[in-house]
Amino acid sequence: MPPAVTVHGLAGARAALAAAGPRGVLLLSAPGAGAFAGAAWFLGVVAAAARPGVPHQGAIDCADAPGAALAALRAGARLVVLQGGCPSFAAVAAAAAGCGARLLPERPPSLDLGRLDLQRRDDLARLSAWLALEAPQPGATSPMA
Repeated sequence: MPPAVTVHGLAGARAALAAAGPRGVLLLSAPGAGAFAGAAWFLGVVAAAARPGVPHQGAIDCADAPGAALAALRAGARLVVLQGGCPSFAAVAAAAAGCGARLLPERPPSLDLGRLDLQRRDDLARLSAWLALEAPQPGATSPMA
């Protein structure tokens, strides 16, 4: 899986795709966004940010809300995060597999762009450095990565 970046809107998604290398980027929604913002909005952001020749995926985080995860699958999401401890996880995983999607039991390590000012060179350099990592580093799940 390519490095993940938590995006909160179109500007962040575009910045992540602009900085992505040949490995691409995983655009990850905010925690629980599937339950409060909806999958259609997030999938629209991912589609609008797409750049020719830049590999990317979108993953919507549904926290512990199986209904939101199922709605995300119905909306066309191909990668959904649902907490593994959710009692309905197995049923939602089966539904995901049935439509060719993947269900992740936890958020992958990511750099949260909501904590950066993408107008600052230092923060853009931090994004570029994160996307250049060969593999996510231990402890990288903190909001400031």
